[in-house]
Amino acid sequence: MATLSDVNGEVTQAAVPVRLFSKLLPATRKGARQARTLTERQLDAWSAPSCAALHIVAELAANAVLHGHVPGRNFRLALHLDPAGTLRVEVTDARGDRVPRIQDPEPGGWAESGRGLLIIGVYADRWGVVEAPAGCKTVWAEVAPDRADP
Repeated sequence: MATLSDVNGEVTQAAVPVRLFSKLLPATRKGARQARTLTERQLDAWSAPSCAALHIVAELAANAVLHGHVPGRNFRLALHLDPAGTLRVEVTDARGDRVPRIQDPEPGGWAESGRGLLIIGVYADRWGVVEAPAGCKTVWAEVAPDRADP
């Protein structure tokens, strides 16, 4: 973190803005793909590329489309990059009544779904779910700057 010294030798912290990005996207497969593409472009613009973040966004957006879809309603992608470099990814969908939870994979591991949150757990340092206004929910995940992509 940047610091500055004034003429008296006192140390102060330089103002470093939190970087924010938010976009409302259609709750469709195309919207999920757009979320990943927009994330990649935004992180490049911030000089903070992260393969882990791209995997997280892909999973959360796909879950919003598959499990959080309500006809006529969209989902929101939000990215927050704090001054320390921690990235918080948030995806808000219209189904607050469907709270995600990790499920044990089917014996043999051949199920076509049910592993999304396990993937999030691999790539994120922390993740969770919070209620959002209007009966919605936000699933969030954080990636620390010094974390190597798995």
